[in-house]
Amino acid sequence: MTVVARAPAKINVLLAVGPLRSDGFHELRTVYLAVGLHDTVTAGPGEGLALTVSGEGAGGEVPVDGRNLVWRAAELLAAHAGVRADATLHVDKSIPAAAGLAGGSADAAAALVALDALWGTRAARSDLLELAARLGSDVPFSLLGGVALGTGRGEQLAPVLTDRTWHWVLGIAGEGLSTPAVYAELDRLRAAGRVPDGTQLLPAEPVLAALRSGPPSALAAALGNDLQAPALGLRPELRRALRAATDAGAVGALVSGSGPTVAALAEDERSAVTLAATLAGEGVFRTVRAASGPVPGARLIS
Repeated sequence: MTVVARAPAKINVLLAVGPLRSDGFHELRTVYLAVGLHDTVTAGPGEGLALTVSGEGAGGEVPVDGRNLVWRAAELLAAHAGVRADATLHVDKSIPAAAGLAGGSADAAAALVALDALWGTRAARSDLLELAARLGSDVPFSLLGGVALGTGRGEQLAPVLTDRTWHWVLGIAGEGLSTPAVYAELDRLRAAGRVPDGTQLLPAEPVLAALRSGPPSALAAALGNDLQAPALGLRPELRRALRAATDAGAVGALVSGSGPTVAALAEDERSAVTLAATLAGEGVFRTVRAASGPVPGARLIS
């Protein structure tokens, strides 16, 4: 028997980063939105753990050992359920790696769902969310999906209502950016007094109000990301990428998470298709994808 699960990419339509905490994390206030770009995890019987990867990041960029969150999710769920960590796992990636879209977190969430079914552990959703939080700050949202307000280090979630579908074009500018490196650059910029110190977090209410009632221009005006400045510092060509998105007709654009993805908001589905075609033809981005959301989180598909 094999089990297949998939989980979506995310966009941070708001990412407010507080000062560094004593535990080494930053306090966050973030609004996640899951979009229809998915990674798929197939789990089958095995002796011990074996992991393979295809698609985005295959061939070395994505590890296939204990450094991979899928492997760690398998070991964590097995220990929690008191079963042997025996499975063959394959990840088919459509979410680019190290792109600020939570591809690794999506893989981990899909692995938890798939292995729960394969091993018959019957874990409660609350248990899976707790395990997800131990794996990484974005993994619980990858399980939940939809739209959510994240606090703490991003793992404490409150669902957010929205009555419309939001259309985005995701442009990946250059090679991946290390999330720890972007946070370290933010800390450096704050120590130098070049950006606000984070003691006053960006407010979430303008984003939440725009998500509830629109229009896209209201959401565009409320977008914010404290990691955008350090990402631009580490990858200056992102400035050109952001400008290209707005010049091509995006209602608004921001760096998603720690980058290097630019998330460009379109007025509607037709505008998103046109925007994606324009940006793909300009050569600013190495990858361009149109994606809409919100979509559900990790779930079984077979």
